[in-house]
Amino acid sequence: MTWLLLSFGIALSSALLPLVSVEVFVITMASSQPTLHWAAIAAVGAVGQVLGKVPYFLAARGSIHLPAFMHRTPRQRPPSERRERWRMRTKRLRRALDVVRERCRQHQRWMIGTYGVSSVMGLPPYMALVVLTGLANMRMSLFIGMGLAGRFVRFALLASAPALFIGWFGD
Repeated sequence: MTWLLLSFGIALSSALLPLVSVEVFVITMASSQPTLHWAAIAAVGAVGQVLGKVPYFLAARGSIHLPAFMHRTPRQRPPSERRERWRMRTKRLRRALDVVRERCRQHQRWMIGTYGVSSVMGLPPYMALVVLTGLANMRMSLFIGMGLAGRFVRFALLASAPALFIGWFGD
């Protein structure tokens, strides 16, 4: 039970602040703790990962608002040539983001399929797709359901890999 709680904590923290690779941790847990079932490791990892991504999803959706003390007070700065160049450079990027957001809203099924593939394969990057699903206003139940299913498959394959490897190439 302690190992599963540790796995949940690592999965949750790596989803919030991706400094630790949860995939490497899952393989390490499956290799070093043979008494833990691979499905338990996969389920705990999936729940931790998806719960850790929910704040990013809600922030992209606009459901989370920062407290007032964290907002910057807008300052009126005098126009400068440098600021104008920066605004013109980022204009194309802002327009491209608006186009992507609108296409995601128009083609919800593509977004669902891409999110499902990303949650299993990691390509396109799962973190980017979490934000895109929030921008596209995907339903929370669909976000959590697809994410849990995909992440469970990913972590189940990783957690069962050491046992499969030993079965194929072991004594």
